[in-house]
Amino acid sequence: MYVGAASGTTVGGRRVLPVTRRSLTHKFSVGGFEGYLTIGLFEDNVPGEIFIKMSKEGSTLSGLIQGFCRAFSLALQYGLPVPAAVDRFRGMRFEPSGMTSNPEIPEATSILDYVARFIELHYVTD
Repeated sequence: MYVGAASGTTVGGRRVLPVTRRSLTHKFSVGGFEGYLTIGLFEDNVPGEIFIKMSKEGSTLSGLIQGFCRAFSLALQYGLPVPAAVDRFRGMRFEPSGMTSNPEIPEATSILDYVARFIELHYVTD
């Protein structure tokens, strides 16, 4: 159980996010599907969780995206480095894909590709 664990600590191999944390929320569109990406951050500005809210709630796509977010967040909390996480999801191809609303990422091969590339742009340093 993680209740009461100090922020920045590790419990059972899992790095615990602070109860109150900083985050970034980004509105995006991929292939005409709109959504919001929220990235929760550890104290050192490293992503520790992600949430994606799709405009078509209740859809199969929305449910699968929520499962991806949980798995991605747990992987980060258990120590998967952000660059390794990005490498595993960048370039995945499935619908929706196509033009995006972000001039830094004009096209994406899927929502997961877009999210990985957005995280890479903002949280991976050379």
